Amino acid sequence: MITEDKKQWIKDSLADSQVVVEFTKLNGDYRKMSCTLAKGYVPDAKKDDPLTQKKVRKLNEEVCVVWDMNAEGWRSFRWDTVIDAISFPLGNGVDAQV
Repeated sequence: MITEDKKQWIKDSLADSQVVVEFTKLNGDYRKMSCTLAKGYVPDAKKDDPLTQKKVRKLNEEVCVVWDMNAEGWRSFRWDTVIDAISFPLGNGVDAQV
């Protein structure tokens, strides 16, 4: 489990960076996900999207919803299952394919 400082760092980094999050899925499987919430890399939220950051945040503060850069879709992880995270800078978003 990560500290509150690390959790805040991940949240801040997601806004403008690619973050690789390592966590344990609910079924016990290990997962490493490259994700972001940076504008230009995530599609605009639509009213009918099942997972949007605001919608899920209201339902559960224990979950972080992110754009999976490899799967090109919205995914989530539970804060209490995060093992570690590192971040990498992104370009300006112009080259993004969303």
